[in-house]
Amino acid sequence: MIGIGIIGAGYWGPKHIRVFSELSQARVEMIADLDELRLLAIKSQYPSIRTTTDYRELLGSPSVDAVVIATPVSTHARIARDTILAGRHVLVEKPITSSSEEAEKLIGLAEARGTVLMVGHTFLYHPAVWALRKLVQSGELGEVYYVHSQRLNLGLFQRDINVVWDLAPHDVSILLHVLEMDPLAVSAHGYAYVQHGIEDVAYLHIGFPHRVRAEIHVSWLDPNKVRRITVVGSKKMAVYDDVETLEKIRIYDKGVVAPPRTASFGEFQLSYRYGDITIPHVPSLEPLRTECEHFAECILNGATPLSDGSQGLKVVQVLEAAQASLSAGGLMTALAGHDTAPHSSDLTPYGAPPTTPNGSIRTGAGSTAIVAQP
Repeated sequence: MIGIGIIGAGYWGPKHIRVFSELSQARVEMIADLDELRLLAIKSQYPSIRTTTDYRELLGSPSVDAVVIATPVSTHARIARDTILAGRHVLVEKPITSSSEEAEKLIGLAEARGTVLMVGHTFLYHPAVWALRKLVQSGELGEVYYVHSQRLNLGLFQRDINVVWDLAPHDVSILLHVLEMDPLAVSAHGYAYVQHGIEDVAYLHIGFPHRVRAEIHVSWLDPNKVRRITVVGSKKMAVYDDVETLEKIRIYDKGVVAPPRTASFGEFQLSYRYGDITIPHVPSLEPLRTECEHFAECILNGATPLSDGSQGLKVVQVLEAAQASLSAGGLMTALAGHDTAPHSSDLTPYGAPPTTPNGSIRTGAGSTAIVAQP
């Protein structure tokens, strides 16, 4: 039986309490939060769970084997570091940290201490995302052209991070998992309408190898709740709509075929294909429960989590590049680690990527090189 401690009783903390309390291989031992009213509410619902306003007291409890960190992003690195140094396994909510440098240090520390480090990218444990990944990786959709993702709603507004750091981690983690590609560069535009200096609407363009494009639209300022990902391939197209109760995946046997190159305009005719719409069965499983079960199994079996620290680091690198692009007015920003210039067609469909005055592509935070133009 794994003793679970949970730090943070705001939005995600109580959800983790509920799920871990239902698992046979785990037991929630202790909760830490600075808000005593939150702790009283939890105590009234779970009388056997101990509470404290000092997370260090939780880390010192011999009955706590693993810790869930569900606190503001700016505190993730410090609390996760203290947790690993205390010899506890850790599941930290997304994003893992607010910088790639912090994430790299956590990964190294966890490896040195032999503790499980897992990130709460919950959608990687969603059956519909598994189905979408299978469609892409099996080749059923053909060559992937582009992906369009929307995550919109009215709220929940945050005071410490913008909408990119709040909502885009979901879409970025899904893209990396479904496409099995590491992005090359990111550009982003955002707008702060409600809170000064904190973007509540943002648009990200991500360039992947093989001319694959991804567009992400995230917003706290929309009248409708939208969680939709469209993947367009050369053979078929697929739509994952998480707001749908039953029909979460739809496969469209639609496409367009261009004729061979011809010398005559009159011979040029596109052929459009309109086939069936297929709605595959997607199991109704709670992603958070699957995630928590996976965390427990990794602790018991010594396995590497699907959403481990390295996967969390890749997501943060994309967010850093997006933030750098936001600050630079939408400049195409190369991902850390790409120290040679990618072909311009891999970065943007509109010719060469935007450059700085000295003719270079701006690199994201954590990168060590300015990428020179070919």
